[in-house]
Amino acid sequence: MSHVDPNSTVAFIPILMMLIVGVGFAVFTLVMSHFLGRRVYDPAKLGPYECGITPVGTARERFHTRFYLVAMLFIVFDIETVFLYPWAIVFKQLKIFGLIEMGVFVGILLIGLIYVWGKGALEWE
Repeated sequence: MSHVDPNSTVAFIPILMMLIVGVGFAVFTLVMSHFLGRRVYDPAKLGPYECGITPVGTARERFHTRFYLVAMLFIVFDIETVFLYPWAIVFKQLKIFGLIEMGVFVGILLIGLIYVWGKGALEWE
């Protein structure tokens, strides 16, 4: 059995091959769809689509900053869920230490949620 030095350039050949295959597949798919795909241009296809409703107003309309605040809060609490999955997988190995650590983590996020709720950041006017 041969051993490849991880610092040599030979170790990166599989990564380079996967990169070439991935980019090649993407380019091949785009080129073939261009040559084989049908081109039907009608007003319904070229019109803007918003859940089946004809759009009203301009696309340059400004959004209230409250929208972005709610979006950022959603991301923060969504990341909390992402951290709960690996913890649940190794819960038995972590025992009481893992339970306490996750309790502290969820507690900090709960305090943050109560603070944001108290400030009225989740209220729509």
